[in-house]
Amino acid sequence: MSSTESLRNDHFLIEKMVRALNVTADLLEAGKPVPAPFLEQALDFTKNFTNVCHHGKEEDTLFPTLERGGMPREGGPIARMLFEHEVTKQLADKMDASAKAYVQTGNAGPLVADIRNYTGHVSQHLTKENFRLFAMADMMLRAQAAQLGQELARTEEAKLQSLGKTRSHYEQLVNSYDAEMRKKQA
Repeated sequence: MSSTESLRNDHFLIEKMVRALNVTADLLEAGKPVPAPFLEQALDFTKNFTNVCHHGKEEDTLFPTLERGGMPREGGPIARMLFEHEVTKQLADKMDASAKAYVQTGNAGPLVADIRNYTGHVSQHLTKENFRLFAMADMMLRAQAAQLGQELARTEEAKLQSLGKTRSHYEQLVNSYDAEMRKKQA
């Protein structure tokens, strides 16, 4: 087991939502309506699973463990990831606002732009984590992999519990959202 396995599993789920959001933007650009309940599901995932749960696991568990192992918090990969987490939150908030405006006005232009900005940023961020940060973490924390995995699981459970949700809820949400967007695209 790799020390970052739990986080990589989160990335698979986030990447699936990113792909589904890109389909959403394609549909909106083509003039096809996307009902508010679908947008609300995507926003729930981006704001709660990605920002609260996943980033919480990194910020509350992985990053402090890396710091104790000698990785500096300032001026290195941790500082960069923290900055990008903040950008992700801002982009999700912007997408939330433009989704609400779309539901009220039917003007999809700002929402499409905000979805594209969000998905582009998150895709680049995940690539950096997968191929740089997690590779370093797996090397640095090899001897602590099992312990870190348990700590990440506890953090995930606490974060999701604070939201009143479960991992399976978000897995089902992403799978159904993705399936619905693909059906609308066909």
